[in-house]
Amino acid sequence: MKVIILNGPMGVGKTTVGKYIADRNPGTAFIDGDWCMDIHPFVGSRETKAMAVDNILHMIGNYQKCSVCSMIVLVWLMDDEWVIQRITEGLAALRAEVQSVTLACSSEDLIMRWNQDRSCEWRTDHWLNVSLKSLPGFVSMDNVIDTSGLPVNRVAEIILQQGEPAGREEL
Repeated sequence: MKVIILNGPMGVGKTTVGKYIADRNPGTAFIDGDWCMDIHPFVGSRETKAMAVDNILHMIGNYQKCSVCSMIVLVWLMDDEWVIQRITEGLAALRAEVQSVTLACSSEDLIMRWNQDRSCEWRTDHWLNVSLKSLPGFVSMDNVIDTSGLPVNRVAEIILQQGEPAGREEL
């Protein structure tokens, strides 16, 4: 089963793009990694991240057993190398076909998106500054898509095209 992983800083559009892909591809399960460590108040420690990784892999394993599920989209901010490694190793053990993408954008686009999303409790000035400071780290990761100025449907097309078998025509 194919698993598309969308990584990137807070506010870049991981959830928006992931839900867009899931909504347009029947049989697609959507997992937000934040759901897997939803502790109040938020605690982003190594222990809680390890628990979230275990929860994510358990969910993916269960979706693999579901006859109506044909693809999974996982969105989560993964800026710790050990988290990425554990997810990657876990998906290999589950024999999943993995497509991992890191979404990034300009600081200006991140600020604009942040200000447009008032439904998320994390959209505070403090977390915006944290997200802006994290941008360079995400830009240096593998398979980065610069989403600056791109509508959600175009970002989704780029992701899905990258996951197609070799030899397919470019957009």
